[in-house]
Amino acid sequence: MLDLGRLRALHAVSVHGTVGAAAAALGYTPSAVSQQIAKLERETRTTLLERQGRGVRLTDEAHQLAATAQQLLSLVEEAEVRLEERRGEPSGRLAIACFASAARGLMPLALADLARRHPCLDARLQEVDPHLSIELVARGAIDLAVAHDWDIAPMPTPPGVEQAVIGDDLCDVLVPAGHPLAAARTVRREELGQERWISQPPGTVCHDWLMRTLRASGHEPLVVHRAEENHTQVALVAAGLGIALVPRLGRGPLPPEVTAVQLDPVPMRRLRALWRTGAARRPAITETVRTLQAWWPRVAHRP
Repeated sequence: MLDLGRLRALHAVSVHGTVGAAAAALGYTPSAVSQQIAKLERETRTTLLERQGRGVRLTDEAHQLAATAQQLLSLVEEAEVRLEERRGEPSGRLAIACFASAARGLMPLALADLARRHPCLDARLQEVDPHLSIELVARGAIDLAVAHDWDIAPMPTPPGVEQAVIGDDLCDVLVPAGHPLAAARTVRREELGQERWISQPPGTVCHDWLMRTLRASGHEPLVVHRAEENHTQVALVAAGLGIALVPRLGRGPLPPEVTAVQLDPVPMRRLRALWRTGAARRPAITETVRTLQAWWPRVAHRP
């Protein structure tokens, strides 16, 4: 009989792409995941992973077995949901994927609250880009995702995935304190065409919003610096190297060298919680989403 833990390890590699990423998602070491798959290879008398450069790739047989593993894991999840639902108490492990600024500004308080009220719930957080976390939920690698989208770029939801709104996060234009716009109460998008921008890398939700919005205003944004972390962007603005559009959630106090100016109309990104339809009745899911929504008004930064 095939071992479910070993199938879980193979499924994680198929979802995350590498042994290291699979190990991080499962909470194991890479060597432990490799050992699990090696045992599965001996168990099935089949080669499942092949070397490809510095990484590995799944064989055709491995892809078939990973698809079967996903079906089995879905059945196990359904059984766990029913048991937890009958107990009526959030419990068991809950894998949560969340983007960086929410992981910093929202999750610590919400997770600490859950831990105090529900000691049988083992919630585990990892930072994941929104583009990736939604797919991880759909494929069963993550139980719950906290993601975001923007007003002009709605987030598509895959089949079999449900969502709930957590709250709306407002954004400001950050400029150096000596910048001509620093004295303005508000600024319109049309006034920003000649600015040097500091932005997140291409392919991220924030970068896509900036490019689409300024292009719609008739300007091609001049992005001179790219940084994933909002704190890095703030530091670059403080050094006088450009301006940036930074959300308020998780931003923290600004240094005296940086001034926040309100953009008119105010950009807004919407935070959402996403989970699989099959797990919708799980108390751990419903209570975590309710807790996130309850904490949102307390952490949403208002000027």
